Amino acid sequence: MIAWRAALAGAGLLAIGCAVDPVSSPPSAVATLDRELAAIAADPARPLASLSVLAIRHGEVVYSRQFGRRYISMAGLGADKPVDAATLFRIASISKLVTTIGALRLVDEGKLSLDADIAGYFGYRVRNPHFPDVPVTLRMLLTHTSSLRDDAGYYWDAGMRLEDFLTPGGALQGKGAMWSSEAKPGARFTYANLGWGVLGTLMERASGERFDLLMRRLVLDPLGMQGGYDAAGLAPDRLANLATLYRKRSTADDAAWNPAGPWVAQADDYSAEPPRPRAGAGYVIGSNATPFSPTGGLRASPADLARVMRMLMNGGELDGKRVLKPETVATMLSIQWRDDGSNGETTFGSHRGRFNAWGLGNEHFLDISGPGFGDRIVAGGGFVASGHIGEAYGLIGILAFDAASKDGIVYLIGGTGFDPDTDRGAYSAAFGFEERIATALYRRAILGRTD
Repeated sequence: MIAWRAALAGAGLLAIGCAVDPVSSPPSAVATLDRELAAIAADPARPLASLSVLAIRHGEVVYSRQFGRRYISMAGLGADKPVDAATLFRIASISKLVTTIGALRLVDEGKLSLDADIAGYFGYRVRNPHFPDVPVTLRMLLTHTSSLRDDAGYYWDAGMRLEDFLTPGGALQGKGAMWSSEAKPGARFTYANLGWGVLGTLMERASGERFDLLMRRLVLDPLGMQGGYDAAGLAPDRLANLATLYRKRSTADDAAWNPAGPWVAQADDYSAEPPRPRAGAGYVIGSNATPFSPTGGLRASPADLARVMRMLMNGGELDGKRVLKPETVATMLSIQWRDDGSNGETTFGSHRGRFNAWGLGNEHFLDISGPGFGDRIVAGGGFVASGHIGEAYGLIGILAFDAASKDGIVYLIGGTGFDPDTDRGAYSAAFGFEERIATALYRRAILGRTD
């Protein structure tokens, strides 16, 4: 073992399964980064349940570390379990980027078209009733410009038909809150989870395959990813290494934050009973794919997401295997929508200025900065990237990469012991602890800075 790595291992800082390139990252930078991240994760005032990070420099993984616990014992249900490099997290909306890759593989196969009316695939009319003559397309779904809204929900159990929800006059149409009355399809960006439920169902209709199995065939297996969209479908060893997501509360029934309270599981706690399959034998393919949460339900590790980034950095190819056509990747990563001050929502759609430009299923981080505002990733700027953020059930994370330089970072946080809104960002719309993690990763692992 290289001397400096042996010293780190002896100090307990060299995590299982970590990867460090001493040429790209000087030993002093690595040791400093270890200490900085450990201090952030174990901050007594702002503790993190778990933290798993990874950095890529020039297309290669140069750093991977894990801190904290994937399972925190409560009521005597077993011992605490640490996070390791293979621990899977429910990655929230970062899932959207991976789902997009599956959809674009269907485009490459000629089973879907970016600009065709999706009604032609569904076999029923999909129209915003306020703009009945304007079709909705796959490109619109992937750029959050379809005029769909989350106001009427975006998840339903198996057995519900999306047709009854989307179709004007449908049994579940209600007051039509799922459709914008102000902007026609294609006219305005508004971040909407519902679009990805529609997308997953569309993918089922086009392929004839159940969404979770389709994604395994199209994306997860070709990329060598270990996770999946249904916890019940994970292999036993992978399920055993799934991170429970937490927040600190007084009791399980009290939704309020309580930093003095216990860690309370929010998602993926299977200590008492195993996960139930998201769809049973009677599941109707192409009816409603939301039980698999194409919008946020993928379980993955930073190592899995590194393979996604490297494939996109390499124009659709990974380890000699082609996943997407080069021209498809170029289109996916090109700006499809950019805020001009009038073509995007000004409240949740802009997410405090964090959403300024969009490709197909991925955000473009333009390095816009302001106190508590903007999409800047690292202090001082300079990291212009594509990728996606995620935030749900305690998970907070990011996948961000520069396809030109082939640099990228991932961090996945399995819950906070404090209300994250009490630690707003100094130079962006991200939380303060996110800024500190991202900046440390970028400066030490990618730039190799020791100052």
